[in-house]
This record gives sequence, structure tokens and C-alpha cells, in this order.
Amino acid sequence: MDAILRQLSRKEIFPNLKAIVLTGHSAGGQFVTRYEMANKVHDAISVPLTYVVANPSSYAYVDPDRPAGANNELRPFGDARNCTTYDSWPYGLKNRTGYTAAIPDDQLKKQLASRPVTYLLGEIDILPLGGFDGSCPAMAQGPTRLARGQAFGAYVNAKYKATHKVVVVPLCGHNARCMFTSEPALAILFPKI
Repeated sequence: MDAILRQLSRKEIFPNLKAIVLTGHSAGGQFVTRYEMANKVHDAISVPLTYVVANPSSYAYVDPDRPAGANNELRPFGDARNCTTYDSWPYGLKNRTGYTAAIPDDQLKKQLASRPVTYLLGEIDILPLGGFDGSCPAMAQGPTRLARGQAFGAYVNAKYKATHKVVVVPLCGHNARCMFTSEPALAILFPKI
């Protein structure tokens, strides 16, 4: 992905490119949310880059807090004894390997908070369908994709002073076509420059 973004930002190849929107749905959304926080090219390319994360099944939390209770209050995960991997990569920052392994935790936190992100969440993406991650570390993030996305967006904005947007797409479930062709999504995916 780094190489693709570097190539797209080359003015001699794409002189009229004004912005790049990197997006993914479901497993693609999981990639985009983790790539957003960890990539090494965001500040190195000459074209503004934004991220649109649609209906992922889980997120990478950058500390041990997880949503709890009816109002998704953030607190240290209460069942860590029985769910020992809740804070391990790709659900948390522990035990990272590969691309993210050498990046310090503080840098990942800073990058997560500072980069422009919109979470597109289906209003009715509340069923365990389409590769739903029902593992213990994923369930620690919430009971549904909708709940997980709302909680993660609130967490990053409140705790890390990010300005990420959370957009709930009416009448869409876990369906990329519904999500990406909706009125709210079109304005985000194709910004007027």
C-alpha cells in the first residue's frame, strides 16, 4: 500500500490528483483502520490522504481500556484474566509483528489521533453475519459492528483528542454496496476539492 500511495502522489504521473481517499469495508475496513494508525507514508506524500473505515469487525485499541456498560463508558477491560489476548495485536498494541512491530506505541497513538478518519457504520449492521468476529478480544469491543464502531470513534475522540467522524448510514447492514452508494458516503468518498 505504501508503494501504491507513493506512486499515486507523483505529480509527473497524476498531475491532476487532488486527494486520495483510502477506504475498505468489513475486512477491508479492518485493514484501513490499522493502516491509518501505522503507515509510514501519510506525511511523506504530497497529496492529502483521508481514511474511510466501513463496518469492520474489530479495531486496534491503543491502551487497555474498552467500552463497558449501556453507555459504553471506557474503563480497563474487566475480564482480562479470562480473555488474555484482548490487548494483543490486532485488537490492541501488544505482541505486534511485521509492519507495525518497530513503531513505538506513542507514535501509533499520535498517528491514530492526528490523521483524518471517518467511520462509516451501517445502522442495521447488528447481526453476526459476513465474517463477524465473535472471538473474546473482539467481543470485548462491543456486541455488534455498529456498537464497536461507535465506541471506538468515541474512545479515540475523547481520550486522544482526535477529530474522527462517526457517520451512521441509515438502513444499511453489513453490505458494501448499500454503504458506499448511500448519500452520506458519497459526499465523504468523493469530496469536492
